[in-house]
Amino acid sequence: MASTPSPPPPLTKLPIPGRRNILITSALPYVNNVPHLGNIIGCVLSADVFARYCRLRGYNAIYICGTDEYGTATETKAMEEKCTPKEICDKYHAIHSEVYKWFNIKFDKFGRTSSPEQTEVCHAIFHKLMENNWLTENTMQQLYCDTCQRFLADRLVEGTCPNKVCNASARGDQCEACSTLLNPTELIDPKCKVCKNTPRIRDTDHLFLELPLLKDKLVNYINETSVAGLWSQNAIQATNAWLKEGLKPRCITRDLKWGVPVPHEKYKDKVFYVWFDAPIGYVSITASYTPDWEKWWKNPDNVELFQFMGKDNVPFHTIMFPSTLLGTGEKWTMMKTISVTEYLNYEAGKFSKSKGIGVFGNDAKDTNIPPEVWRYYLLMNRPEASDTLFTWADLQAKLNSELLNNLGNFINRVLSFVAKPAGAGYDSIVPDAPNAESHPLTKTLAEKTSKWVEQYLDAMEKVKLKQGLKSAMAISSDGNAYLQESQFWKLYKEDSAACAIVMKTSVGLVYLLACLLEPFMPSFSEEVLRQLNLSPEENLSFSEEKGEISKAISPWDFVPAGHKIGKPAPLFKELRDEEAALHRENYAGSQAERSSKAVADAEANKVANQLKGTKLSDGGPKKEQKKQSGGSKSKTADADITVAKLDIRVGLIRKAEKHPDADSLYVEEIDVGEDVPRTVVSGLVKFIPLEEMQNRKVCVLCNLKPVAMRGIKSHAMVLAASNEDHTKVELVEPPESAAVGERVTFAGYSGEPEASLSGKSKTWEKLAAELHSNGELVACYKDVPFTTSAGVCKVKTIANGEIR
Repeated sequence: MASTPSPPPPLTKLPIPGRRNILITSALPYVNNVPHLGNIIGCVLSADVFARYCRLRGYNAIYICGTDEYGTATETKAMEEKCTPKEICDKYHAIHSEVYKWFNIKFDKFGRTSSPEQTEVCHAIFHKLMENNWLTENTMQQLYCDTCQRFLADRLVEGTCPNKVCNASARGDQCEACSTLLNPTELIDPKCKVCKNTPRIRDTDHLFLELPLLKDKLVNYINETSVAGLWSQNAIQATNAWLKEGLKPRCITRDLKWGVPVPHEKYKDKVFYVWFDAPIGYVSITASYTPDWEKWWKNPDNVELFQFMGKDNVPFHTIMFPSTLLGTGEKWTMMKTISVTEYLNYEAGKFSKSKGIGVFGNDAKDTNIPPEVWRYYLLMNRPEASDTLFTWADLQAKLNSELLNNLGNFINRVLSFVAKPAGAGYDSIVPDAPNAESHPLTKTLAEKTSKWVEQYLDAMEKVKLKQGLKSAMAISSDGNAYLQESQFWKLYKEDSAACAIVMKTSVGLVYLLACLLEPFMPSFSEEVLRQLNLSPEENLSFSEEKGEISKAISPWDFVPAGHKIGKPAPLFKELRDEEAALHRENYAGSQAERSSKAVADAEANKVANQLKGTKLSDGGPKKEQKKQSGGSKSKTADADITVAKLDIRVGLIRKAEKHPDADSLYVEEIDVGEDVPRTVVSGLVKFIPLEEMQNRKVCVLCNLKPVAMRGIKSHAMVLAASNEDHTKVELVEPPESAAVGERVTFAGYSGEPEASLSGKSKTWEKLAAELHSNGELVACYKDVPFTTSAGVCKVKTIANGEIR
C-alpha cells in the first residue's frame, strides 16, 4: 500500500512591490528554562496577535522568532544538568516549540541562533565594522576564579547591585530589580556562581564597539523613527535614559567556548558577547527561512520592521542593535515600531524563570483551561503602560463573565435560535432581511458597531493590542443588549419581518466577531466559523480590498440570506470556584517547592494507606476537647462572613434631586430590577454634580437595613470610592451593557446574601474594610473584582481607594 505523501512545505514569502510588507520579530526567548506566562505575553504572544492582524488585513507579513542559544546562561544550565550546551539547547528548543504550538503561536519561522547562518551573518557584520573602524581593542579587567580556573562571564558572577538606591542582589550583567546594566567588576562583594568563592580581577584583551563615535547617526535614527513609528512611551523613556547617561564603548567579545567564534587571529579563542550576537539572530533566522533574506532585511524602502519585547530588552534594540547595523554602512531595514511591555506579576510577587515562580507554559496546558482562554486573559491583562497582576480569581472572573456570559452567550443565543426548526426558529437558514437599514434599533446598533470597528482598526495599527481587544468585545456587549432590547423571541410571533432583521444582523455580528477576534483567539474563531458553516481559509479576512470593512455599517450584509449554518454548541466552559482554588494551591510557591510538596504528598498518602484499617484509640481528655471545640466557634463564624453576604446589584438612577432638608444629600430613585424603584439617600453633593447623577448605572448595596436620613428613609446605598484624604469621591460603575438588577458576583465566593444588614453590623464592618479600587481602577473585594455578566466594575481615576 502506497504511503500518504506529506504535504508540501509552505511557500516562503518575499516582499511584494506595491503591497504593505511587514517584518515582525519578538525577542528571542532564552533556552535555559520553560517560558512562563510573563515571557509569553511580553514577547511571542503579542507579536503573534499583531502578525495575525496583519494577515487578516491582507498585508504581506512574516513573523520571525527563535531560541537564543549562546552565552553563559546555557553553559551554566549545562553544568547544572551535567550535559553539553548543545544538549541543553536541543532539549529546551523542543520544549519552547511545543509550548508555543499549544498557545497557537503562528510563526513563519521559529529558528535557533546556534546555526551556520548565525555564524555567517555575524562574521559578515563584524568584518564590515572592522573595515569601517568602529571597533577598537582594549584591555579590561575581568573577574577570574582561581578555583574554577576560568574568566567568569557576567552571569557566573553574583553580588550586590552598586546602585545606591537599589542595593538588591544582582547578576554580573544586569540588576533585575532596577534594570541597571552592569559590568561584573562593579558588583559589591562578588562571588563565583559555580564554587561560591570570591574571584580576583585579572587583565584580558577584548574588542569594543565604539558607541560614542556612532552617537550622531544613532540619535538621528532615534529622533526620526520614534515619532514616525509611534514607539511606546516606555521604550522612549528607557532609550532617552541611556542617551542621557552618555554612551560608552561596549565590549563585544567574551572568554567563553559556547558562542559564535570571533574571526580574528588574536581573538580566535573568544566568542561574541550575547548582546551583540543575539539580535543578529533575527537576521540569521530569516536567512534560514529564505536564501533571499536580504529582500527583507536590506530593503528599508519597502519593508516595515516591528519588534516586540519586554522592557528589560529595550536598550539592546534601540541602542545596541541599531548602532551595529548603522556601523556597517549598509542599507539595512531598521526597526520602525517597537512595542514594549512592563512586567506581568504573579499573585503576590514576580514571575521568575530563575526562581521557578509563577505559571509556566507547560503548566497552562496541564490546567485543562483551553489556550484561547489563556490568550484572552493574558492579552486583556497585557502590561502595556504599567505592571499588571495575574490572579486566579481574575482569570476566573474574566472567563466566566466576559467570555462565557458575554461573548459565548451572545453567539450561542443567536445561532441556537436560527437553528431551531421552523415554527420556533429558522431551521438553520439565515433569513432574508430587506430594509434592515430602516429598522431604528438595528440602525443604531450598526452605527455603534461601525464606530467600534474604527476604534479597533486604529488601536491595532498603533499596536495597542489591549484596546483593540476591548473594542471587539464591546461589539459583543452591544449585541447582547440589542437582543434583549429587541425581544426577538416575541418578535418571531408578533413581527416576523423585524425578527428576521434582528437575527440576520446578529448572525452578521457573530461573523464579524469571529474575524476581529481571530488575532486574539484563533481556535475560538475557527470554531465559530465552523458553527456558521463557513471555511476559515476562505472567510477569515477583514481587508479594504474585499470590502469587508465597509460592511461594518451594515452588519446584516456579512452573511447572505439563504445560507445554512452549522450546528451550534457552547464555546466556553465555566471555571468553578473549587477549580480556581485548586489551581491557586497547585501553583503556589516555586517549581522546586511544588516538586517537594508533590514528594511529601506522595509520602503522606503512602503512610495513610499503611494506616488504613488500623483502629485508633478514641480515648483522651474529652472535656478539654469539648472546650476547645467551643472556643473555635467564633473563628468559624468569622470564616463564614464573606462578600457573598452582600446583595450588591446593578442599579439605574432614574431620577436624582437635592434633599429638601440637607444641602449635602441627594435623593435618588434607583431601579434595581424590582417592581418599584428604591428611594436612596446619598451624601454625594460635594463630589458629583447633579446632572451627572441622572440616568447612570451604579452599584447598589441592597440589603442594608433602611435608615432615615433627615426625614427621608434610604432603602439602599450607592457604592463609591474615595481617595486617601477623602477629598475626591467617584461612583463605582458597572459596564454600560450590564443588566439592571443583575447581582454583582465575586469569583471564589458563592452563597445567598443576608436578608438585612445593620450599618453597624459586624458583617458589614468586616466586609467594608476589604472593599477598594485597585491600581487598574477595578473595584475589588480583597483582590477579587466586582463582576457582572458584561465585565468588571470600575472607577474613573481613583486608584487604591476605599469603597463605601
